[in-house]
Amino acid sequence: MQLKPIKTDADHEAALKEIERLWGAAEGTADGDRVEILITLAEAYEEAHFPMDMPDPIEAIKFRLEQQGVDKKALIGILGSRTRVYEVLRRDRALSLTMIQKLNQQLKIPAEILIRPIRVRKKKLAA
Repeated sequence: MQLKPIKTDADHEAALKEIERLWGAAEGTADGDRVEILITLAEAYEEAHFPMDMPDPIEAIKFRLEQQGVDKKALIGILGSRTRVYEVLRRDRALSLTMIQKLNQQLKIPAEILIRPIRVRKKKLAA
């Protein structure tokens, strides 16, 4: 495959097949350089043609906890009390700036994800 910009789905598919063929090539070799260039081209095409929405902040928090093998109790102190943790995870309370900063610093969740609005559940009024 000749190195060229990826402009069509067929070009993209061919690049992916070439990447798969070259996968594991040693860095600094011609094949290693080639696979690195192809990956860059494929990523650029995918970002332009298959954009991904940012994840929901609450789902991102839950996912990070799962990745780290910890439960919701790990959020106590980051989000506040146990009650505050459950309010946030149930969507009864929005994330504050302080919570966002702590989640970013301590759990390494990107701030771009955390600052997105979350749908806070509307409280039902007693009749």
